[in-house]
Amino acid sequence: MKYNSIFAAFLFAFTIGCGPKEEDIKQNPDAVPVLETVALTKEKLSTEMRIPAELTGLKQVDMFAKVTSFVKELKVDIGSEVKKGQLLVVLEAPEISSQLSAAQSRLKSQEAVYLSSKATYNRLLETSKVEGTIAKNDLDVAEARKNSDLANFQAAKASYAEVGNIRGYLQIRAPFDGVVSARNVNLGAYVGPSSGALPLLSIQQQDKLRLSVFVPEQYSGYLKEGDALTFNVKSLPGQKFDARIARMSGALDARLRSERVEMDVNNSSQKLKPGMVAEVLLPLNAPDSTVVVPKSAVVTSSEGIYVLLADNGKTRRIPVTKGRELEDKVEVFGDLPQTGQVVKTASEEIKDGTPLK
Repeated sequence: MKYNSIFAAFLFAFTIGCGPKEEDIKQNPDAVPVLETVALTKEKLSTEMRIPAELTGLKQVDMFAKVTSFVKELKVDIGSEVKKGQLLVVLEAPEISSQLSAAQSRLKSQEAVYLSSKATYNRLLETSKVEGTIAKNDLDVAEARKNSDLANFQAAKASYAEVGNIRGYLQIRAPFDGVVSARNVNLGAYVGPSSGALPLLSIQQQDKLRLSVFVPEQYSGYLKEGDALTFNVKSLPGQKFDARIARMSGALDARLRSERVEMDVNNSSQKLKPGMVAEVLLPLNAPDSTVVVPKSAVVTSSEGIYVLLADNGKTRRIPVTKGRELEDKVEVFGDLPQTGQVVKTASEEIKDGTPLK
């Protein structure tokens, strides 16, 4: 009984493996396999893609100390709303006050010297109008002294202005309207422009936010400025927010091979916060009609990706590349005719040149 079972199984496998041969098909047309075909159609496929994004302040800045000093006054704290030009921090540096006083003294001294040499030159110039009273060389010497003193006076004025500008750095003001999101100093703290130090304050504009997303290369061509989209955040489940594409980088990130796309988000309700991770629903609308076939019509094998085109009653493999997928459809790109039929359910077992019934 055991040997009979093995023989029966072998005979069954041999019969299935052989299948209908070409000469059998010619003699018996009923042996031709029945393969369902579908027409090649063109559609404007519209799909959507969910992708993570990050919310940041439309404007944000870290405030550092320009000069070495001590914190004298701290007028804001975390969460404080500030206006453009508002005084935030007052620093103290006694040596800068001394430098300013010294520069002011030099300025007044050089001004007095210049005014004296200028007056001397003007008197000599008036006297020289009477012929023979003043030697020309004396007049030239007086003019040179006047010009030299003028240069020294202007240098002293520039030095005084420079120290005055440095003194202005002791008052840190808000560059725009926003909210203080971080404070890293206390009264009396020693601060300076050392590299790697934490900022004194961080300010962010929160009534308008920036939504940044990196779109993969294969999908970046479907987006353009002005496109509307929606997004949501985990901390506010069930709520959707609207935005429009405001900026596109126009280049791919060398590491991610993606294009940075930014949207401006109105946040007057203050529901959203900078730093939140959002999930964006990107609409991918094809600008032109493309060839769309059922997913089952595309074969992916070691020989490549292809569809089986019905050509004069036989199958012909046409290499294609796949685009976007939507439900049971997929975009294909290749050397396909404008009209034609492809095998709906294709597989590697259907060889090139298989007759179609």
